[in-house]
Amino acid sequence: MAIHELENNPDLKGQVRLIDNVSYAAIDGRPLKMAILEPWTQRFQLKYNPLPRPLIVFVQGSSWRVGKMGEQIPQLIQFVKAGYVVATVQHRNTLDGYPFPAFLQDVKTAIRYLRRHAIKYAIDPEKVAIWGTSSGANAAMLVALTGDDPRYAGHLYLTESDRVNAVVSCFAPMDIKDTFEYTAAVPGSELLKFCLLGMDTKKWPEKEKEMSPLYQVKPGQDYPPFLLLHGDADKVVPYHQMEDMYHKLTDEDYDVEAYRVKGANHEKDFWSAKVYQVVQEFLDQQLKN
Repeated sequence: MAIHELENNPDLKGQVRLIDNVSYAAIDGRPLKMAILEPWTQRFQLKYNPLPRPLIVFVQGSSWRVGKMGEQIPQLIQFVKAGYVVATVQHRNTLDGYPFPAFLQDVKTAIRYLRRHAIKYAIDPEKVAIWGTSSGANAAMLVALTGDDPRYAGHLYLTESDRVNAVVSCFAPMDIKDTFEYTAAVPGSELLKFCLLGMDTKKWPEKEKEMSPLYQVKPGQDYPPFLLLHGDADKVVPYHQMEDMYHKLTDEDYDVEAYRVKGANHEKDFWSAKVYQVVQEFLDQQLKN
């Protein structure tokens, strides 16, 4: 029997590298982690000298707990093959005694960390997008609406910016009070409110608005373009919140696209090849042109 032959792959085309358990900060002795997906050529920089790529910072939904970094990695690989570096980022767990704005500070710190290490990871620091799902999309929207806001800066890598050039939001809580009312019968919902908003219930209305992207849109700001997607059968975050946010942004003349995913619940049947195509086309338009 003949031995078959295959051509080698000297350019490492299509090969993706996972850099797991990257610590971007530590708080109270606990490391904050991210995982980075990049071309395999980045491992051999001296030989291949890879060109800087646009960055996607991905925040997995977790009800503001610790997101599973690997949840979307199989799907995010396609974006590396399409020309991006992708970092999926964890933040502090609100149930461990870290109320808002801890998760927002952490995501902003991660963005600044990645800009600080742009050469190491072959990132173009001028082309950064943030993409989140559910509570991660709430964080993504707040990042976009509070670029370089000192209230949420934290204390690390402060010479870098946490502004982004594009934002993708999938089924985000845009109105925190409305979201909790929608899920009031879910076990643990009331406990989560105390963990997220603090023990002083008199301050909840103020905190709920501060944490709600819908109430953080201000006129005349330098916001990035927005892509909003939401399933109209969502049982966790009501679909109308996306429509409300879309109208709020358009009324203020900001750049926004919105998609209703017909019959889709929260996560689950929301995802499809078409959804990923819409996200990539949007990011290509914003970061590659």
